[in-house]
Amino acid sequence: MSQVMKRTMLALLGCLVFSRVATLAQDVPADCQEVLKSLDRKGDFKDGVLKVNIPRSDLKITVQGVATPTPFGFGGWVAFTKTTDGGEVMMGDLVLLQEEVNPVMSALLDNEIEVTALHNHFFWDDPQVYYMHVHGMGKAASLAARVKPALDLIGQVKAEATTPLATSGAALDTAKIAQIVGQAGEQSGAVYKITVGRNDIAMKDHGAAINARMGLNTWAAFYGTQEDAVVAGDVAMLESEVTPVLKTLRKNGIEVVAIHHHMTEEKPMVIFLHYWGRGRAEKLANAFKATLGDLGKKG
Repeated sequence: MSQVMKRTMLALLGCLVFSRVATLAQDVPADCQEVLKSLDRKGDFKDGVLKVNIPRSDLKITVQGVATPTPFGFGGWVAFTKTTDGGEVMMGDLVLLQEEVNPVMSALLDNEIEVTALHNHFFWDDPQVYYMHVHGMGKAASLAARVKPALDLIGQVKAEATTPLATSGAALDTAKIAQIVGQAGEQSGAVYKITVGRNDIAMKDHGAAINARMGLNTWAAFYGTQEDAVVAGDVAMLESEVTPVLKTLRKNGIEVVAIHHHMTEEKPMVIFLHYWGRGRAEKLANAFKATLGDLGKKG
């Protein structure tokens, strides 16, 4: 084969490759390319969905002592697809260290992005990672702008130093806590627990009425001293109550540790949220009271 023919064939091959690359680039709609550029992330467009990669390649994770690569289950993402009315829906799953969970959640809520679930996917993972599922509606460019502040926090949040709970000081003023919350609780050793049933929800499971004693309740357990107390609890929520409750908890400095179901096939659907907080007992009681105010609202 002459040198001229070789050069001609190489030129043709180069054109074909360039044409293929150009075609692939054109497969990604312009608005999707803008999302990738705005988020400064890599992704791909397939089956009408733009999927943006948020891998935790910055973490070296072992599971039960086994070193695991990022694609094993630590590749977070957000995805966008069009709705029938011309808007877009965004869903995602963010892989977070425990110190990142609540700052990222606050950034999402502040920008009107919903948090729909929070849980673990592994046991014995080191460091422990949690998975936050997110949802948003709107135009792609707007969704990208709204979710970006949360994504920018991933890998940037430092764990705060912990200090032992104070053992000296005034004992919990349970009467004051009950007065603030508007409902008395029960003492169990050093723990004071207030349980509030969701009597406004007529839940049925296989025809049986499910009440507070069957787990349809919201509660708060207080422990420590009046000056330095901790609270932990569970909130039973209808779907429409999830975002308001999350916003109230975060506004009051309470950390959300899990969002999930406790039941299946229940009607109506109820979602449960577990939380933790530390501070003066009055502040924690007021935070719980404010959370109760988000439950049972109509409209």
